[in-house]
Amino acid sequence: MRFSAVIAAAGSGRRAGGDRPKQWRLLAGKPVLRWSAEGLAAAGAERLAVVVAEGDEDAAAEALHGIRGVRIVRGGAERADSVRAGLAALADAPSEAVLIHDAARPFVQPRHVAVLLEALRDADGAVPVLAVADTLKRTSESGALSTLSREGLLRVQTPQAFRYATLSTGYDAWTDAEPPTDDAGPVELAGGRVVAAPGDPMLMKLTYPEDFAMAEALAGQARVTRVGQGFDAHRFGPGDAVWLCGVKIAHDKALIGHSDADAGLHALTDALLGAIGQGDIGDHFPPSDPKWRGAASDQFLRHALALVRGAGGQVINADVTLICEEPRIKPHREAMRARLAELLELPLDRISVKATPTEAMGFTGRREGLAAQAIVAVETP
Repeated sequence: MRFSAVIAAAGSGRRAGGDRPKQWRLLAGKPVLRWSAEGLAAAGAERLAVVVAEGDEDAAAEALHGIRGVRIVRGGAERADSVRAGLAALADAPSEAVLIHDAARPFVQPRHVAVLLEALRDADGAVPVLAVADTLKRTSESGALSTLSREGLLRVQTPQAFRYATLSTGYDAWTDAEPPTDDAGPVELAGGRVVAAPGDPMLMKLTYPEDFAMAEALAGQARVTRVGQGFDAHRFGPGDAVWLCGVKIAHDKALIGHSDADAGLHALTDALLGAIGQGDIGDHFPPSDPKWRGAASDQFLRHALALVRGAGGQVINADVTLICEEPRIKPHREAMRARLAELLELPLDRISVKATPTEAMGFTGRREGLAAQAIVAVETP
């Protein structure tokens, strides 16, 4: 089922402590908001309406840089107002389903979304729930405790999934002075059927300072580091320059290939594709297609990077080794690192470019061509 999502991130989050709202605090080195956005993007969200407080638009753009389909929306005084604003931002081309999610639940995964969408097939709304395990008490004005029954009580989490049209209609019809406590209320008001789906303790909400300590411990379980490897080789032919790692180097030969024959970028592209199981460069840019004759290879790398980010992934670092007797790489190495850092949008210290000869052995040793190999680390949901 096609779906988009609204992420509510306009709250102040005062109970969580810290000097800034919890959605902007770092969790395992990334803003909490980005965790939620990456998880929903990896699950296949067509668009993400991220609703933030007035003045936080630039912070959101920075935190969400590179995630596809993001629309940053200004929220309202209440959460319900923010959800309305998010729905309105998706109204020009709504998906069949819409998920509403709290940014403060950072560990949403594709499996959570799959369960909700399956439950939504025969309903107008689906919400993840957990049984109440703890004994519940109520305090009186005097401070005395009384025990409450847990019978029939459930804990409700987000994301919650709805038919877009039903949720939008429900919010339009909501006239109560008190805003709804969750997004199922407006759907119920519109006569929709809301069903329960299995929740997950991993969908914890960051509410109090101690929650961040627990979340840091869980962060490693919520993300996976994948390693991708790429290799490419090209022969020398007539020409006066070679392209390597996005840098043009004057030389008495050129590299021969269907595109600009940048072996460094080709190997790095294959490494990114390999890390997310998306085949190789030939699958995406067939050498038989004349469209790519003489093409600049940076567009291949940008395509692979977009696929990584579209899957909710983040490149951690890249290491490229150029195997050649010529041209000399060392004078150009820093320019290559800078170009790769620019293309991958990474700090320079996460980019490595090295060169090694083969001691006159093999085709590189005979100066018939050169080769490149690349390794990348990619963090994904």
